[in-house]
Amino acid sequence: MDPPANIEITDPGFLGYLSIHWTQPASLQNLTGCTVRYQLRYYDTYEERWRSVRTVKLTYAAQFDLEKPVKVRILTVLKCACTNGTEVQGEEKEWVYTPEPTGVAGSRIRDFHCVYYGKEYMECTWESGPVQPPNSQHYLYYWHREMDETKECPEYIILSEGRRGCRFPRESLLEFSKFNLCVNGSSPAGSLKMAYFSIEVQNHVKPAVVSSVHISEIDGELKLDWSPPSGQVPEHCLEYEVESSTTMENGKEKQEKMVLQNLEDTSYGVPREAESQKTCFRIRSKVNMYCADGGFWSDWSQTKCTEDKETQYIPKWTYLGLVGLMVIGIAGVIILCLSLWILKKICIKKINKKDALYTLYKEKVNETMPTILSPIFK
Repeated sequence: MDPPANIEITDPGFLGYLSIHWTQPASLQNLTGCTVRYQLRYYDTYEERWRSVRTVKLTYAAQFDLEKPVKVRILTVLKCACTNGTEVQGEEKEWVYTPEPTGVAGSRIRDFHCVYYGKEYMECTWESGPVQPPNSQHYLYYWHREMDETKECPEYIILSEGRRGCRFPRESLLEFSKFNLCVNGSSPAGSLKMAYFSIEVQNHVKPAVVSSVHISEIDGELKLDWSPPSGQVPEHCLEYEVESSTTMENGKEKQEKMVLQNLEDTSYGVPREAESQKTCFRIRSKVNMYCADGGFWSDWSQTKCTEDKETQYIPKWTYLGLVGLMVIGIAGVIILCLSLWILKKICIKKINKKDALYTLYKEKVNETMPTILSPIFK
């Protein structure tokens, strides 16, 4: 059985997302009552393995690395009455296209990597190639399946040596889809070598630092509480790693690490071996395997230790109780002061009234005494 005819691969300019076209073999044009399918295999140079697909269509699109040979193999699969209802495979035909190298030798960029910070923005950075012609300028272009054409970097990261990266806002990204990038360049000595990359941005997330880490002790157990990192990463997509360092009675340190998945809340309890020991903790987070196939650990949180009084966690209800007691105490002092002030005023008023009555009494006595004594002395 003949293989498909007129195999053609076209490049629509989507940075390696190529279209493969073919036509039905001439020998099968007049067959009726038959099912004709095509088995296509192509070599994925990013993952270094063959991928296979079966289709009744005469076209298929796939991702290729344009810096490496494009390899495609295709054959015809026929099923009809003349084959007794079984599938018959024809001869496989291979098509290989090797891109011609262009650009100044040694000018291809190095150390290209992308980090999607907290799902808020992504930065892709690189280093210049071993050969960097004077007055060179780099350019980055990108594309994903919801774009009609490629676009240039929205915001370059510029260092003293020139452009060394690109910053993408969240709105320009698309998750769970191929995100294609190309970095090329120009110089008076000629164009720089092109570098192609294809990533899935959800596999490059780095969460923000875990914040608000607290330590409390309940019934001989140390309890860690923390707040999820800021950003756009959903809480159910996070896993945490807790690192503890305990100073033993003999002065040696005991270190342990524990990865925590599927947490219902951001807390973790560990037994405390002895009150005299000092235990320090720090925490970091990463997107778990249920939300991505990869990612980066966040930076470590600030270290918190059991001996640091300022780091001891006071439960919310305890804090509210203390505030309530303070308010009641202050109110009591104010009421006591007002009572003493009022009592003082009342006492002063009574004393003044008593003094006034005594004065009036003396005046009356002084007025009546001469009248009483005068007949006696006569």
